[in-house]
Amino acid sequence: MPTNAHHRVLSMGSNPESRHPKHKRSRNWGRTFLVLVLAGGLIGGGLYAATNFIGLNESTVRERCSAVVAGQKFSLNPEQSANAALIASVAIKRGLNERAAQIGIATAMQESKLTNIDYGDNAGPDSRGLFQQRPTMGWGTEAEVMDPIYAANRFFQELETFDYASMPLTDAAQKVQRSAYPLAYAKHEELAKAFATPLTGNADSALNCTLRPTDIAGSPKTTAGTLKAATGIKDTTIEGSRLKVSVNGKQGWAVAQWAVANASALDIEAVGYAGLVWNRSQGLWAPASTTDGQVVIQLATS
Repeated sequence: MPTNAHHRVLSMGSNPESRHPKHKRSRNWGRTFLVLVLAGGLIGGGLYAATNFIGLNESTVRERCSAVVAGQKFSLNPEQSANAALIASVAIKRGLNERAAQIGIATAMQESKLTNIDYGDNAGPDSRGLFQQRPTMGWGTEAEVMDPIYAANRFFQELETFDYASMPLTDAAQKVQRSAYPLAYAKHEELAKAFATPLTGNADSALNCTLRPTDIAGSPKTTAGTLKAATGIKDTTIEGSRLKVSVNGKQGWAVAQWAVANASALDIEAVGYAGLVWNRSQGLWAPASTTDGQVVIQLATS
């Protein structure tokens, strides 16, 4: 019977049988006793070392999500990656393109390191959230700008008022933000493109996360609600610990890579779509018997 999420998604896998070697009796009991004691010590020490090495390996894994653009790899931590996915999803929901998502991600990277922070700086002590929006400057209440979905929508509401597509990224970001450092956004342009491209569905299986194992059960219902809030997608089906999302084409890849970017926060074990599956235990995309038209999100089970 399948025992992990990768096997559950692919309906593959088997449990190997264990084999125990036979031992011959020795006539020399004293020598046998000594050999057994030494062997027991070596085996026990080996198991202890192996167990502790594996444990150390898992505990020291540097959790990262990576994306590639023009052969160059860029990385974010899982929290940053999830926020980048949210910004891209809000852009798509508003009917905007990859360029808008790129500008949004670059702006939030400069303003907050893509972290939903609850403090400002000397230039804007009341600045809050992903985009460091200021309640005193008409961006909304403090509670509103601390809501990442509200903050992203508010950013794009301003971006939509001018022809951002014809402008350099840093100029478009500055026109919205009115920052004291107008050229600062440019340094995040390539990273933002690397993540905006897969998160808007314009690159297949280009976003990957390396994560530690989780022993916390994920919730398909919570995942469906989080997806709906960010993207507006309602056509989902829960089957046990799986969430199935009826989407295809670019939208399918946007959802699949949104799920990978949120795998840490939502305790997702595997994501399958269009002949591929991302598996938490391996940390990569691999060929699988999955189809276009439906993203399958496998949640961790306790």
